[in-house]
Amino acid sequence: MVVAPWVCRSCARSLRRAGLSSFLRRASTALGPELPSALIERARRVAAEYDKLNAELATATAFDQKAAKRIGELSTVAAALREFEKAKASRAELASLLESDDAELRELAQDDLEATETELAALGHKLSVALTPKHPFADMPCLLEIRPGPGGTEGRFFADTLFRMYQAYCANKGYRTRVVSYDVLDGDGSTGSQGEVALQEAVLEIQEPGAYNIFRGEAGMHRVQRVPATEKSGRTHTSAVAVWVLPSFPESGAGSEAESDWDNPESDFYIDPTEVRSETMRARGAGGQHVNKTESAIRLTHIPTGIMVRMQDSRSQHTNRKEAWRLLRSRIAQQRREAREELAESLKNSVLSQSQITRGDKIRTYNYQQDRCTEHRGGVDFHNLPNVLAGGETLDKVMESVQSWLTERDIQAVLAEEAAKASK
Repeated sequence: MVVAPWVCRSCARSLRRAGLSSFLRRASTALGPELPSALIERARRVAAEYDKLNAELATATAFDQKAAKRIGELSTVAAALREFEKAKASRAELASLLESDDAELRELAQDDLEATETELAALGHKLSVALTPKHPFADMPCLLEIRPGPGGTEGRFFADTLFRMYQAYCANKGYRTRVVSYDVLDGDGSTGSQGEVALQEAVLEIQEPGAYNIFRGEAGMHRVQRVPATEKSGRTHTSAVAVWVLPSFPESGAGSEAESDWDNPESDFYIDPTEVRSETMRARGAGGQHVNKTESAIRLTHIPTGIMVRMQDSRSQHTNRKEAWRLLRSRIAQQRREAREELAESLKNSVLSQSQITRGDKIRTYNYQQDRCTEHRGGVDFHNLPNVLAGGETLDKVMESVQSWLTERDIQAVLAEEAAKASK
């Protein structure tokens, strides 16, 4: 199987094992056999800025913190470009030796050329990734919000399955988690075929730095195809569950960056308190007399967008209010970020317009009868479904395939941006 030059060797091995040949064929066609010249030119502009700032900082009489920070941001691209161009020079030298009259020298050059081509492929991928803009929430913890979609009670059962799957995955990886909300349907004591409960809504916080980047590909509609426990004729039912991945912001609101400051009107997650309607009510579900006698549940509604959050897990109204505000800020920030991305794509006429994920898209299917998990964005099938739902190594492969798909999409975005600049 031919692997695109920008796919590193370790990634290529993983992708082959996962059976991602169709994905790689499309990716290879998209970028071609060589790293696109637009990416090379972009890298050279970045490297030139890096060298200029380094020279200015070396001769400056006072330390410029802003320039030093910018140098740090550019250093990865500059280093990757140096390695890539060094490998290209070696390849050109070895190619010239193939024209030698010395047969032994030609044979040695051919052996070295194959190794250099492999190295060049890995360095091309490294440079491509370095050139893609880092997501502003990439280094943050995240919130996984899970809600049943179409499919009735069976959809609620599978929502609980996904919640357990992500909990198990985090436990296997050693990621710290916290259950922010776990709301079961009122008065429903039934259980699914795997012992699930009828989940109404759940929010799981993954507290590890960088969790948002790891899990951002999980956002979208997850479809399940299986025979419900109550189905007597053996028919397969199809249900869906929506998963949102939101950045989890620090509680203090005292972050050093503008986007980490809750009081900064320019930040993504600033909310004008006058635009939020707050209501108190009695909690639902289990809880004994406390549920019946106190109004500890909180509902916040952001009036301009209509976004609403409800929190009732704690007996303390203060705690519920604090958690509701955190979740509301996260939802608002994510929506603002998505709106900016959509605007940028429309202005650039990006090639991503046909593959952009929205919350209504079907991103993955879990088929119980066929023991199959299909990741639709890469067009890849994975078997051993029980291991996927247990948060095991197969789910790891599924999520790795999504990361590869996201990387290709990011590279295509950079190419589209360069093409838009060139057209002007």
